[in-house]
Amino acid sequence: MRNLWLCLSNRVLYALAALVIAGLMAFAFYLQYVKHQDPCPLCMVQRVIFMGMLLLFVLATLQGPGRRGERVYAALLSLLALLGMGVAGRHIWLQHLPPDQVPACGPGLDYMLETLPMADVLKEVLHGSGECAAKGWTFLTLGIPEWSLLCYLALGVWAIVIAWRVRKVEAGE
Repeated sequence: MRNLWLCLSNRVLYALAALVIAGLMAFAFYLQYVKHQDPCPLCMVQRVIFMGMLLLFVLATLQGPGRRGERVYAALLSLLALLGMGVAGRHIWLQHLPPDQVPACGPGLDYMLETLPMADVLKEVLHGSGECAAKGWTFLTLGIPEWSLLCYLALGVWAIVIAWRVRKVEAGE
């Protein structure tokens, strides 16, 4: 297994992460368009973060950066992963509030984007609303925000591991 890890190029490892995120996005669209589970504003923010990570992993796959570039990609991907974990954590917190403490449902994200300045949209979205507290799909007792948090963590760690791993050529084997 170690030999396989050492033989794989970083481009392959970046591509694997990109495929994972593409799968996550495909599943999100499946839940939305086939199972009719419309995403709440916090889910939409998490999707945008995943798409940003997907873009970075694809760029890294295509570029095949050197050591310094790998560390830049790792820093950017880790930053996005931390941001995603923060949003997912807020979402999880909202879902576990007692029913009497759940914020009232606000205007839709489309309406807010059309009528409010971006700073106010972000403030409202991160504040959360009643629709963000609704639990939808679950697997192994974890909901979408919990799985998102775990995926952000795994992808952020994956980017760091890629940047800091010792390759076979460098190991002198």
